[in-house]
Amino acid sequence: MEDITYNKVRKFIKKHHMIAAGDLVAVGVSGGADSVCLLHLLCRLQQEIPYRLLVIHVNHLVREDAAQDAAYAEHLCEQMGIPYFLKEVDMKGYAADHKLSLEEAGRILRYQAFEEILADQAKANETYKIAVAHNANDRAETMLFHIFRGSGIRGIGSIQPVRGAVIRPVLCLERKEIEAYLQRYKLAYCTDSTNEKDAYTRNKIRHHILPYAEQEICQGAVAHMNELAGILSDTEEYLEQQTRRLCDAYVEVLEDDEVTGMSRQNPGMIGYGLRIQADQLLSEHPIMVSRVLLYCMEQMIPHRKDITGQHIADLAELMKKDGSKELSLPWGVRAHKEYGILYLIRGDIRLREELPTAGQVQMGGAVYEIKPPTEVHIPDAGDFEFTLLDQASGLYRQIFCNKEQNIPENRYTKWFDYDKITTTLLLRTRRQGDYLTIDTSLCTKSVKQYMINEKIPKIQRGSMYLLADGAHVMWIPGYRISQYYKVDESTKRILQVSIRGGRNGRTS
Repeated sequence: MEDITYNKVRKFIKKHHMIAAGDLVAVGVSGGADSVCLLHLLCRLQQEIPYRLLVIHVNHLVREDAAQDAAYAEHLCEQMGIPYFLKEVDMKGYAADHKLSLEEAGRILRYQAFEEILADQAKANETYKIAVAHNANDRAETMLFHIFRGSGIRGIGSIQPVRGAVIRPVLCLERKEIEAYLQRYKLAYCTDSTNEKDAYTRNKIRHHILPYAEQEICQGAVAHMNELAGILSDTEEYLEQQTRRLCDAYVEVLEDDEVTGMSRQNPGMIGYGLRIQADQLLSEHPIMVSRVLLYCMEQMIPHRKDITGQHIADLAELMKKDGSKELSLPWGVRAHKEYGILYLIRGDIRLREELPTAGQVQMGGAVYEIKPPTEVHIPDAGDFEFTLLDQASGLYRQIFCNKEQNIPENRYTKWFDYDKITTTLLLRTRRQGDYLTIDTSLCTKSVKQYMINEKIPKIQRGSMYLLADGAHVMWIPGYRISQYYKVDESTKRILQVSIRGGRNGRTS
C-alpha cells in the first residue's frame, strides 16, 4: 500500500530544498510523537538521499520524568543505529538570568546545543541542517497566537519550512496524520505532561480554540490556515525584496567622520547610525515607508520585540514635520529630523555639532597649514590643489580677460586675492566664531548661520573642510567664497584652489 504520509513529506522536503546528498542532518528528538515520526521518516529518506543523520536530545531539567524521555530517545537511536547526543541545560536558571519566558529560554538553549554539537561533529566542507518537528497544527497555533498578540505579515505567516540551517520536514503534516503514521508503524512515543496543562497560552489555543474551529466553524480550518501562512510567507518575501530596494535607495550608514562617541558597535547593532532621505521616502506607499523604518530600527536595536508599531508610527509622523525635531526610542536610539533628512543615532554618540574655539583641540579632523604650491589629500573630502599665480603667469592671463575681470564660474575651482590673507592659511573643519563676508559692503555672517540658511544638515557641518584665514572663512567648498577675498583690478597674486573627488569636489 502506498505510504501517503511519507510521499507527502518527501515532496515537501524536495519543494523547499531542505536536504541534499552529503548533508549532515541533526534531528531534535524529544521522544514525543512529532519528533519520533520525524526521525522515522528521515531514516527512510536516507535510502533515497545519501546523507548523515544524528540525534540530539536536550533535557531542560524541569520535569521529574524528563530523564525517562531521554532514555527512550537513546533507546530509539540504538534500535535505528543512529548516533545519539544528550545535552542537559538549566532552562529555569537561564530564563531568570536573562529575564525571559521559559518557552523562549528553552528555544534559545536548544539551538545553542544543536550548534555546539554540530560544530564538533560536522566534517570539513559538510553542510549541516537542524531538523525540528513542528507540524501544521503548531503553525496554526502560532498564527493565532501572533494575531491575538498583534503582528504584521511576517508574524501571521507563522513558522517557516526553512529558516537558515533549520528545517521543518513535517510542517506539512497535521497532528492527526502524525498519530496515524505512528500507529501504522507501531512506534511508541513519550507524552510531555506539561502539554496537557493550560498554563501556557499555546496550550489553551491547542486544547480549546483550534478544536472548536475545526468542529463548529469549518472542518479543515488547520489546513486552510496553513495555506494562508504559505501565501503570506510568499507575500512577505516579495515585500522584503522591495524593502531592501528602497533601503538601498534612501538609507545610508553614517561614516566615522560624521559623528563622535565612545563606541562603534554593540551586539546586534550596526555602526553609528543611519541617514534616511525622509522626503524621498515619504513619496512611497505608506506601507513601504513603515517597512523601511522597521528595517532600519531592526539594525539599531538588538531585540525585535522591543520595537512596537507605535514606535514606527511616531517615526513616520516625525518625518512629516517641518523644522528640526527629535524623538527618543528604545535602547537609547535617538531620531533626529533636519532638512528632509531623518537620522537614527545610537545613544552613546553625538552628531558633530559641538565646535571648538580657535584655542581648543580640533575635533572635526586634521588641520592643514597651506603654503602654495601644494596639494593636500583628505580622505572622503578629496584632493585639494593650491596654485599661486602672478600677473606674469600665462594661466593668469588665460583665466582673466584683461581689465574686464570676467572670472569664470566653477563650483570646485575658486580664485582668491592671495595678498589679502593676513594670517596662516588653513584647511580645517569649522570652529566657534567662524564667519565669512557676504556682500560688497563687507557685511559678515557666521558660518553657522550660513550653513543653517543653506540647509546643510547638522551632522555634515562639523566634518566639512573649510579654507580659512584665521576665523575668516575664505571658502566653504561646494558653496560660496567670502566676498572679501574675491579678485579685483588691484589683485597682484592669485591663489587658485581646485578640488578633485571626495564628497565636496569633482574633477574640475
